[in-house]
Amino acid sequence: MIAHSSGNKGQLGLLVEACNRDFREEDAKELKRFLQYQKTYKKRSQSKERPEEVFPLLRFLPADCSKPGYLKAQMACQEHGGLTTYIDLKEIEQLDSLCGSHKQVTQILRLMWDREVYNALRATVDGITGSAILRTNLTVSTTPVRARQFFKYNLFDGTLGRMVFSYKPRGNRDGKIPRIGKFSDDFYRKLDEYMERLDNCKGRYVIRPLNKLIEHLANDIAELGDLTDNDCLWDMGKRSLISAWKAGCCMWALNNMTWTRSMGDVVEWLVWHDMWSKYQVLGDMLKEGDASAVDVSSVVPTNMLDDIKGNTFSEQQLEAIRETYGKSKEGTKRQLRVWIHRGFIERSVDNGLYTKTQAYLNRTR
Repeated sequence: MIAHSSGNKGQLGLLVEACNRDFREEDAKELKRFLQYQKTYKKRSQSKERPEEVFPLLRFLPADCSKPGYLKAQMACQEHGGLTTYIDLKEIEQLDSLCGSHKQVTQILRLMWDREVYNALRATVDGITGSAILRTNLTVSTTPVRARQFFKYNLFDGTLGRMVFSYKPRGNRDGKIPRIGKFSDDFYRKLDEYMERLDNCKGRYVIRPLNKLIEHLANDIAELGDLTDNDCLWDMGKRSLISAWKAGCCMWALNNMTWTRSMGDVVEWLVWHDMWSKYQVLGDMLKEGDASAVDVSSVVPTNMLDDIKGNTFSEQQLEAIRETYGKSKEGTKRQLRVWIHRGFIERSVDNGLYTKTQAYLNRTR
């Protein structure tokens, strides 16, 4: 969640707390027993027999969590059948503590998203040795400035694509202060019903309408990448599709394993909202990895074929448009070949000019 200061980002935390309130109660009991163990351990000298350490089974981890504590929690969840943990961070800088250091953030985040095994080996007794699959749901709140500083050196290593962005633009100065209320008992009752449906959904399923929609959206993103001649857009779009597909699976399970058209609309919105949010916050940095520009809107990928006035144009016209967006002349011929292959344009053998096809002109924008 990315919003400006006083952008009401705290609403996300209230929903997270509501979804994890049962974990919070059980974690409090586990932490109480763990604190008692620590007191007993410290009271006994090294000559006396100390109790064997049993790390608490925590599902809703505190925001101030170190890397060793996080890995121990993952190992405990692994021992209990591969349970999932949840972490809600109010500031993006807390990821540095969770992952050990900022240099290790990209490694841990990618392992979380990919649900890969993390192996640790230490030579000392006090060190943490073991392995676990990182099953973690992670939500982070921050401001655009902090997000730009955090991802400045990790734009093109796959980390950014794995993180789902939701950007909330600055609102109007309407003179109203938002008020936070309380969730009703009916809200909690319905929420518990939905959480129970998720918990009962086990096994392997094929949601054909969702898979068909994702394939269609993948083709749309590929076409957009060709129209804008932007590889970065396509690279990020692939993981936006996967994140939206996961959300679609959850909605399908929550709706008693039934797919509806409105769910498809939400999945499609999630894909484009994620990509739009990233370009609104990091657009100029994604252009060439340069954070010096100020006008973000000027570097958002643009459909160059729509920029061409009229339906017929020459190769030189496309070269001129590419130059305005900082693209090289050498890529013009390749872009024209791709447009012809996708059916966007046709080339006249007589005069060598290119014409937009009727199918492209009639497409849904």
